[in-house]
Amino acid sequence: MPDLMEQITSLAKRRGIVFPSSEIYGGLRSSWDYGPLGVELKRNVKDAWWRAMVQMRDDVVGLDAAIIMSPKVWEASGHLEVFTDPLVECRNCHQRFRADDLPGDPKTCPNCGNHTFTDARNFNLMFRTHMGPVEDGAENVYLRPETAQGMFVDFSTVQQTARRKVPFGIAQIGKAFRNEITPGNFIFRMREFEQMEMEFFVKPGTDEEWHDYWIQERLRWFTDLGVHPDNLRLREHDADELSHYSKRTVDIEYRFPFTDWAELEGIANRTDYDLKAHERHSGEDLTYFDPETEERYHPYVIEPAVGVDRAILTFLLDAYRVEEAPTAKGGTEKRTLLALHKDLAPIKAAVLPLSRNERLVPAAKEVFDLLKPHWMCDYDDAGSIGRRYRRQDEVGTPFCVTVDFETLDDRAVTIRDRDSMTQERIPVGSLVEHLRDRL
Repeated sequence: MPDLMEQITSLAKRRGIVFPSSEIYGGLRSSWDYGPLGVELKRNVKDAWWRAMVQMRDDVVGLDAAIIMSPKVWEASGHLEVFTDPLVECRNCHQRFRADDLPGDPKTCPNCGNHTFTDARNFNLMFRTHMGPVEDGAENVYLRPETAQGMFVDFSTVQQTARRKVPFGIAQIGKAFRNEITPGNFIFRMREFEQMEMEFFVKPGTDEEWHDYWIQERLRWFTDLGVHPDNLRLREHDADELSHYSKRTVDIEYRFPFTDWAELEGIANRTDYDLKAHERHSGEDLTYFDPETEERYHPYVIEPAVGVDRAILTFLLDAYRVEEAPTAKGGTEKRTLLALHKDLAPIKAAVLPLSRNERLVPAAKEVFDLLKPHWMCDYDDAGSIGRRYRRQDEVGTPFCVTVDFETLDDRAVTIRDRDSMTQERIPVGSLVEHLRDRL
């Protein structure tokens, strides 16, 4: 049996969730496209994060900063100098790797098994491009490697226009780009990805309490959305692995099948490093004035940061099941199931006419038209009803609504629950209310 990552990758491609980009040209390594179901899943993950981090709070506001910013931003933040990975080259096959990712002792080339490498050199992970008609050094700009810096350089503007008092946060979802030496493991590590980051500005001296608060809040977000607690853990960064801006960083790690534990989300105490750095380089005042205490200070910043794509992979892995299911003839068969949380499921309800009989189609279309203003729904009339149930199970659809010949007489439909496979008869007039209660 193929391993779990192979099964997830196969399912994602087969069902139009995620598949290789530019595939007709042989693809581009670690570049992936989200298909019809994938864009819905991705939107739902981002909506769930935004709801928890912004909508349901009165102390966080949103921002959508530019991807290409002044190159002075990256000089001030330290990215031009320290945003690097150690790069080595195998002396036998000349493949290049991150030195700290090489397995074994002595280090072994994953490509040819050789044990000799060039000395490590620092490789800057930022993508560089040019702005304007002339490609010279004066026009160098960069694709942002993180969304955080936009929130720091816009701190004063957002604080004043939103009229927020410290403590408050600025949240952003957006694209980031890192020229990773060794991307891979499906959508776990990519060169083009999306981040969900929030910078929470607090009074110095309260930062450690707020840091602990956000660690627990972010851990709870994953478990509330169905990730099994046994597959999550917290890991404290050692002093020698802390980023140059960090006072303390704690990772939420997930038990990924390809590497056991690996980072899912990082929650960092960035202190006042960023605001002071940008103030020093720009000459602009980035302090906060507290009208109640009449103090002026640089806030400390607590940063929860998670990749959208890595979160999607986590939800897919944790929801994937292969189990025995009863058949209509009294036997059993294997069914593949994505037990996604209802808030994340790409399709909330599928309308399934029992057949393509010309008497059933208008009634089934009527039910579909009734539901689609409220949720993303699917209409599926191809194949046996059992096969259609399996197709919907495989992509995590919580409910299937079957329209049969009895519907024409009693104006009722059968609702099937994905997880329990139980069925109940519901009047069409009560269908929206019934599903709203359960969704």
